[in-house]
Amino acid sequence: MRVGLIADTHGRLRPEALRALAGADLLLHAGDVGGAAVLEGLAAVAPVLAVRGNNDRAGPCAALPERLERVLGGVAVTLLHDRAAALPWPAAGGVLVVGHSHRPSVGWEGGVLVVNPGSAGPRRFRLPVCVGWLELGAGPPQASWVELDAAG
Repeated sequence: MRVGLIADTHGRLRPEALRALAGADLLLHAGDVGGAAVLEGLAAVAPVLAVRGNNDRAGPCAALPERLERVLGGVAVTLLHDRAAALPWPAAGGVLVVGHSHRPSVGWEGGVLVVNPGSAGPRRFRLPVCVGWLELGAGPPQASWVELDAAG
């Protein structure tokens, strides 16, 4: 199963992000969506699961859950916005997908694959604008992030 990861769009859905996520079986948005139009645009690529971020306090995104836990491709995946809210921590062999920091990262911690796809919205600081991928199936889960060729 190929899962596209996106976070911190803050109401901006870049065409570069849509192109980069083409071919996904499912999309996970790790919060700070910024509006229903972002989710609608992503749904044109693949089905979307999303969580509420700290900036999703009003409008339709305020109704999104803070945390989602699903078994995808035989792997337990937890989706939330702020890693600080990750308790309870997923079980070993699982995946934790977070946003909030705008810093893309992939790494194993305590047997859990922790992935932050970075921010696909407005550029913050000098951080890259990016999305991510999560590969689930035979073998352990694998993840990566992809920098978008995007201005501002």
